[in-house]
Amino acid sequence: MDSIDIDKGNYCLVIKMEEDSNIKIGAKGSIFFSKGYYVYVGSALNILSKRIERHISKKKKKHWHVDYLLLNKNADLKEVIYTYCTEKIECQISDKINKKSDANIEHFGCSDCNCESHLYYFKDYEKAIKSSIDSYKKIGYKPYKWFN
Repeated sequence: MDSIDIDKGNYCLVIKMEEDSNIKIGAKGSIFFSKGYYVYVGSALNILSKRIERHISKKKKKHWHVDYLLLNKNADLKEVIYTYCTEKIECQISDKINKKSDANIEHFGCSDCNCESHLYYFKDYEKAIKSSIDSYKKIGYKPYKWFN
């Protein structure tokens, strides 16, 4: 489905970690994040645009695992790659990205599914972006870029 008249979909947040950092991620505790790029995979089957705007904002309560990461002083949200759809395809996207990533943060952002993770590490920015875009194409969806 490629219909902009629906505001539902799935997204990838491409986050740059400026420095090696230990970050407390809610009840998960402290997790080490290497300097580099991370791709977080999520879905918003209610209002996609509001979810993306929330992730972009620095003024939010910490609710999801990714909020703790995004609010860290060393984290910079560089890009959002998303698609419109009415199905939860984040696990399929996550699986494709996992195969191209350099590593993952185990059990991050996937407490409601059986995935190994929904957060993937890349040393290279271009590889993170390409992997995100390609993941949508491989399962038949058109990716878009959100510019903030």
